[in-house]
Amino acid sequence: MHFNSNIKILRQRRNRTQDLVAGELGFSRSTLNSYENGSIKNPTLDALMAFSKYFKISIDTLVKVDMSKLSGFQMSELEKGNDVYVTGSRLRVLATTVDSQNRENIEVVPLRAKAGYKNGFADPEFIKKLPTFQLPILFNDRKYRMFQISGDSMMPIPDKSFVITEYLENWYDIKDGQAYIILTQDEGLVFKVAYNNLRKKKSVMLKSLNPEYEPYEVPVNDIREVWKFCNYMSSELPDSSLAKDELLSKLAALEKDVKGIKSVLE
Repeated sequence: MHFNSNIKILRQRRNRTQDLVAGELGFSRSTLNSYENGSIKNPTLDALMAFSKYFKISIDTLVKVDMSKLSGFQMSELEKGNDVYVTGSRLRVLATTVDSQNRENIEVVPLRAKAGYKNGFADPEFIKKLPTFQLPILFNDRKYRMFQISGDSMMPIPDKSFVITEYLENWYDIKDGQAYIILTQDEGLVFKVAYNNLRKKKSVMLKSLNPEYEPYEVPVNDIREVWKFCNYMSSELPDSSLAKDELLSKLAALEKDVKGIKSVLE
């Protein structure tokens, strides 16, 4: 049973003293200390219920899950209320991997694994086989994954680029005009600019940066995962050519500047 160590971890993560927590729970400080150091090995049901309500963590999780072995991302998910024992099958469980220090890995989904990811995204055994790396400049309480993209629909981001993304749990947080990697039931992984129509139409509009591709709607029931674009890596330099509309705009601005200079000189 991991109850004793878990309540200590949860208290320390909230930067609360034993005196403060004990007072809010109606215990003495010595009683709370006995719970945390394991002197009280079998807490009463009333005590379990009190700690569960206080930390907003299920009793099953407090007792069965060794929180010392959870990553920062996993702990933050618990503290946000995403407790599998509380939410059950309604929770979208994200399969992840951690390194020897319990830090969340950044798994890499190369093109050769793209087809398999469509069916194996929730399979821990499939995720474990993906290449991984660490990037210390990223936040340790968020989940990141890297996907290799293909095609020219998101130019000027080059074909075969690796896109670093952050896991987005709440799809209502999709922001219009931002780029996302979205796993869909029909197409698999797609990299597009998204427009949030979830409240009105229960769908997301996906648009390519390349104007040659038409935008299209994806119903929410077809979406499996959403990953927010953070950055990308590529061995190719971006295409320096300007789009037609941008070029015309710059020419018009240049013409205006020339006319202004002429009026001063005349």
